[in-house]
Amino acid sequence: MKTAVVNASNIERKWFVVDASDLVLGRLASDVAGLLMGKGKAAYSPNQDHGDFVIVINADKVVLTGNKADTKSYFRHSGKPGEEKFRPFKVQMELDSSVVIKKAVHGMCPKTPLGRAIEKKLFVYSGAEHPHAAQKPATITL
Repeated sequence: MKTAVVNASNIERKWFVVDASDLVLGRLASDVAGLLMGKGKAAYSPNQDHGDFVIVINADKVVLTGNKADTKSYFRHSGKPGEEKFRPFKVQMELDSSVVIKKAVHGMCPKTPLGRAIEKKLFVYSGAEHPHAAQKPATITL
């Protein structure tokens, strides 16, 4: 029996919608990263992008467990010495809640050109509406 190798043209991609209301951030991010990489597919290989497109809605309703909402912060750096900046989780949620989910999923994807291509298939919206109705995404519960 020969091993079937899937070409990039043979990969079938689907669209999924995930509602992040009252979901824990880390568990949501690990499930979304698995969908983006295609780990649940039979033809998965770590050196190819087999994943699906994922739309996350209601990003502003994601929760953290314990006291992480008070202690978690996001790091930025301009590249100049002494220019590092930290933004608390609550402030980041008020400014742009989609960044919280994007950074969590980024931490669970490969840090390679393949990982950057995988992350381009993630669309995060803070409200319940999204502009991808033409793709007919299937709703998935995590």
